[in-house]
Formats: sequence, C-alpha cells, structure tokens
Amino acid sequence: MYRSVCTMSRFCCNSSGLVPRFLVVCNNSAPKTATLRYVSSSNLRCFSSKTSTPAPSDTAKDKITSVVNNFSFSSIFQGWMNGLIQQEKEQPVVNEANNTTPSVTHQEKEESSVDEAKNTTPPVTHQEKEESIVDEAKKTTPPSAIDLALNSVVKVFTVSSKPRLFQPWQIRFLISGKKIITNAHVVDNHTSVKVQKHGSATKYKAKVRMIGHECDLAILEVDNDEFWEGMNFLELGDVPKLQEEVHLVGYPCGGDSISVTKGVVSRVELKEYSHSSTELLTIQIDAAINSGNSGGPVFLGNKVAGVAFEGLFWSDGIGYMIPTPVVKHFLDCVEEKHVSFGSMNISYQMMGNAQIRDYFKMSKDMTGILVNEINPLSDAYNFLKKDDVILAIDGVPIGNDSKVPFLNQDTVDFKHLVSMKKPSETALIKVLREGKECEFNVGLKPVKPLVPLHNFDKMRSYYIYGGFIFVPLSQPYIDGSYMCECSSKKMPTKASEQIVIISQILEDDINAGYASFEDLQVKKVNGIEVDNLKHLSQVIEECSTGYLRLDLENEKVLILNNKLARKANSTILKELKIPSAMSDDLQPRQLNRSRLVSPRHSKKKN
Repeated sequence: MYRSVCTMSRFCCNSSGLVPRFLVVCNNSAPKTATLRYVSSSNLRCFSSKTSTPAPSDTAKDKITSVVNNFSFSSIFQGWMNGLIQQEKEQPVVNEANNTTPSVTHQEKEESSVDEAKNTTPPVTHQEKEESIVDEAKKTTPPSAIDLALNSVVKVFTVSSKPRLFQPWQIRFLISGKKIITNAHVVDNHTSVKVQKHGSATKYKAKVRMIGHECDLAILEVDNDEFWEGMNFLELGDVPKLQEEVHLVGYPCGGDSISVTKGVVSRVELKEYSHSSTELLTIQIDAAINSGNSGGPVFLGNKVAGVAFEGLFWSDGIGYMIPTPVVKHFLDCVEEKHVSFGSMNISYQMMGNAQIRDYFKMSKDMTGILVNEINPLSDAYNFLKKDDVILAIDGVPIGNDSKVPFLNQDTVDFKHLVSMKKPSETALIKVLREGKECEFNVGLKPVKPLVPLHNFDKMRSYYIYGGFIFVPLSQPYIDGSYMCECSSKKMPTKASEQIVIISQILEDDINAGYASFEDLQVKKVNGIEVDNLKHLSQVIEECSTGYLRLDLENEKVLILNNKLARKANSTILKELKIPSAMSDDLQPRQLNRSRLVSPRHSKKKN
C-alpha cells in the first residue's frame, strides 16, 4: 500500500523546463531499503520495501499522470494527496504487526503523545551534561598515549658511516633503570649519538650500551642528570589481542613535532626481521609506520605493547612492531652482556599428509614435524636423528603445521618457544623414532650459519690476487647479486668454515678470458680444499710452483702463472690506488718493532 507523503528530492533541467522528482516509499520505509515497484514515463517513481506489495491501481496511475502534467507545486501536492485518499478508500490499510488489529487513529496518537509528555522527566541542560561527562571522564579515563609520550619519548640524532640521506633523526623511549630503548638499525654504524627531549632545544650526548642485531633493538645511556629531570619511565605490558586498539608515538616524516597514530592489531606471528634476517615474533598493526617511526613505543592503554620497527613500503596500512616478549628477552640478555636467542639448529618439514604420518607410524592423536637435517656443530646433533618426528617441546604439543598454542587465542610457530630461551638453557624434546617415543634434553645454543645472515660491526674481509677479488659469501652479498639462494641453506661441517667466492675481477691481461667466473665458489687451490678466506690467502701466499690452479664450482678450472700474476697484482693495486692486497684480519702477525726494547738499553743506569 502506497501511503507515505512524497518528498521533493531535487530538480533536474531538461528541454521542457524544471521537472520535480518525487520519491514515494511504502510504510515509512527508508529510501535506501525501498525497492522499485513502478516507473512512469515521467520523473515520478514509486517504491516499496515489500516485494509482495501490489502495483499502483489504475486510479493511482491516473493521479500520477495528472500530477506530472501540472507544474504548480500546490496543485501537485493536492492532487497527490487526493490520490492517496482515494487509494485508501479502495483498499483498507493492513497493520504489519497483526493483520486483524486496526491501525491507531490520528486522535489516539495525539492523546498518547500528550500522556507521555506529562510523565517525561524534565530534560537535563547542555551545561549539566558537559559537567557530568567531564567528571565521569576524570574518574575512569586512563592517561592517553600522548600524555605518556610527552615526557617519555625522545628524539635521537645519529651520525654514522652509512649516510642517512632523508632523515637523520629517529625515536627512542625511556624504560626503568635510566635506559633508552630504540632499534638497532637506527644506531648501526654510528659515530655520534645525541638525544633531545620533547619541547627542548638541548641535545645531550648518548652512548650505545648494547646492540641486539638479531632482534633489531639497542640500549642507549645518557650520563647527564639534567637530561633525566622530569622524565617518566614507561612500563612494558603484555601482548595485545587481535583487533585491540593501540597507539603509535613517534616523529615520522612530514613534520617535526611528536605524532600519535591509532591502529588495531591485525596479526601475531613469526616473521623475518629485515634488519637481521632472523625469524622472531612480530605483531602486525594497521597504523602507518613511516620513516622516522623506528624505535617509537606502541601503547596498549598506558603500557608499552611493543616497539615500531618496519613496514611494507609498497602497501598502505601495514606496519610491524617488536612485541614485549622479545623486548624483555633482549633486556635480560643486556644484563648478561650478550644478546642471543635459542635455536634448535635443524631443518624440518610439516606433516599435513596422512600417508607420511602413517609411514612414520604416527597414531591418529599424534601431531608433529619431521626432522630433515641437523647441524653437525649443534647439541641437537648428539640426540636427534634424521627422520625423527618431533611431537612436543617442553610438554607443548606441536601441530602438523609446526604451530603451537599461543596466549589461548591463536597459534604461532613452535620456533617462538625455542627463541625465547637463552642459549645456555635446554628444552625437553619429545620425539617419535621408529614408532617409539623418547625424550631428550637438548641444548639450544645457536650455531653460526655457513653463510652469515649479516655483517654488522665487522670489517669486510677480502683478498686480491691476479686481479681476482676473493670474499666470504654472506646473505647481504646474495641479496645484492644474482646468486642462487641455495648456498645460504647449507650447514657447516667445521667451526671456521666459509664459502669463498670470486666477487669481482679487476680487468688485466693476466685474467683475460675469465670474466664469466665472477660469483663462483673456490673449492680447491692446488688440490688443497679451501676452509675459509684466510686459509685460501695462506695457501696462495705460500705457493712456490710455477702455476696456480684453482678448482671452482661447476667443475670450472682457473690457471694463473704465479710469477706473472703477482707482478700484475702489484700494478693493478697501484693503478686503482688500493692500499693493500688483503684486509687487516688476513694480515700475517708481525712483531711491532716500535715496542721492542734492546736488551742493552733495558738495564737501569747507575
């Protein structure tokens, strides 16, 4: 039944002049929920929220036509109302709630409204409402993120050997013990660090007490009592739940003053940290983390839930923070003056396929992961074997997808349990071996990988011979070249083992025809297997034969005339102004003659 009053929505202009548009809805339904029931050739449209409602009668159509043909608004409205009255006479109104109950008359509605008005409490004034809201807020509202941050977050200026082209400052915040916590990548390769409080123009000199490159965290200290006056120390909280609201505080690009950004927790999982390529617990938030946000606190209520450290530059609204379990582990390691995380030192695969579980004699209630390879230098090598099925760690069952329960709300990879242990600790590993269950206490001291994940705080090692530059392979080198990633998955067999490659060839007649040998691994020198770069340099330096043979990967062979190669090497170094043919760590140990004292001068004179 079409019984609502038409409303003027807008006017449109056409060749015949201004034509009014009307929207007619059924039973006072909102226009958004109405469905089209009838469209005439004019601009008058009839809608209904019920598809079962009949179309307008012929009488209603006649009234619609007469309305459109008349351009006087008063006559249009009067004609429309007459049509509605006639329509109601032809077809009685049906109450939606009860088909047998008659609708309430206009007089009854007015009487009911008067009775309700008499019983209504006098309205509260606007001023009284504001005072009530303020009083209630003072009682219940905790300090906001910006209130906590003003005297807890500082701006830090760093000077490093690796230039920061766009923004020389980053963020840090204060924790108990007069410590300033920030990201490791902020102070990496630093030569000078200064901090500045909010609202102050003074910069105070700071020193880096400890850097944890694996977890991308660092601790700064300021030996100036004036700096600590009026500063608040923040408290570390718990891991937030999914969809909980957090606030990110920092000094991102786009301005110079402090900034607060709101977001929610989107994901909690293990993720590879871009700074160190180490896989640790990470929290994803939808608050934007831009350049300059690094090291800033992320608040959950009035406590710190994590430290902002990176984001996806090709995606909006995806940022990552280091959660408090990782931060607390780092702080514990700072007290021991050594930052490290536990590791099983194994490679494994998931067991989602039912056939592989049957093959390794797993019962229906068993879940776990299959051991593929064990690092020979690890403690696990003394207990675990290939094809062992790890069922649980410290009594926590491992799923077929390698996940374990986490905070009673989600799951996370079992490696999180291992990484949160100190290297000196052990873990109780329950395994299934040939159908029998057994348990071992396995040490979790991490073993240096054959291909280092990073080269922080170390001088680059190199050796040059015949224009060939030899270097140890590292993950940063692989990332910056076209080399295959498979080399980084290999495990060492010796403690000092390295993969030595030819990184570059300085062009000269002595190395003509060998241009395609770049990035190839050196396997042997004159039949001697190469252990590391230092071993290679020693073998070449001690070579007294006429020719030097290097066996490379892919069965390639490199032959050089020893005498001519050394002569050409000196010429290449001189022309390219390279100070030495080898890095300082490869230089042979020599006595420092300046410190030697002649025996005849060592006696005291009488």
